[in-house]
Amino acid sequence: MTLRVALLVLLVNLLAGCVSTGNVDPMSTGKGRDEARQAYVQLGIGYLQEGFTERAKVPLKKALELDSADADANAALALVFQAEVEPELADQSFRKALAARPADARILNNYGSFLYEQKQYEDAYEMFGKAAADTLYPERSRVFESLGMTALKLAQRDTAQAHLEKALRLNRQQPRALLEMAELSYEDRHYVPAREFYDRFSQLSEQNARSLLLGTRLAKVFDDRNKAASFGLQLKRLYPGTPEYQQYLSEQ
Repeated sequence: MTLRVALLVLLVNLLAGCVSTGNVDPMSTGKGRDEARQAYVQLGIGYLQEGFTERAKVPLKKALELDSADADANAALALVFQAEVEPELADQSFRKALAARPADARILNNYGSFLYEQKQYEDAYEMFGKAAADTLYPERSRVFESLGMTALKLAQRDTAQAHLEKALRLNRQQPRALLEMAELSYEDRHYVPAREFYDRFSQLSEQNARSLLLGTRLAKVFDDRNKAASFGLQLKRLYPGTPEYQQYLSEQ
């Protein structure tokens, strides 16, 4: 039985109004309403994870009818609107979620990611900073990675590097942070650590246009002509119309 089916069964049982102690409507009790609301939220999240954003709205609306200020329901609805490219509605829902639970690192992190997507980098940086304050948040390493990426957008290079280093201390297996550190190290002409970061990135992630360009540059530094040529061919074959490939051609 899938999680979504299990939640549907739970909701059917709750709304049927039958419990083992007799014919009592669970929706008339605070406990019953809370259980129904939580099930509605999880059902909505399940639909969202499968890409069914319109279906996700139905149980989330039910959850909000039970409690319009519920943080989880508003946060999930914000993700639905974000997926549907409705930024104003997403922003409103994120704000409602944070009004109910202002120190929730998960909501703060998701809101920061949304603001980053909207290129509101200063606001995104503030949200990520608040999320990072929760030292027990299980995704804290990714928050620091996001802080680093946002600091780069704000032209705060040293701060970005410090955040990325922190992210990798918390979790060594973060491809995006590794690639950024490889790029920064290369720019500083610290070629040995740049290659180390790059090799670790390559073990964890598929190559993209940016990483292939950096790969050609590092291969040239270490006089590895075969690897430089291989990376160049991959750029030409996979990303022929990209700025990275044009940059590669200009460097030949």
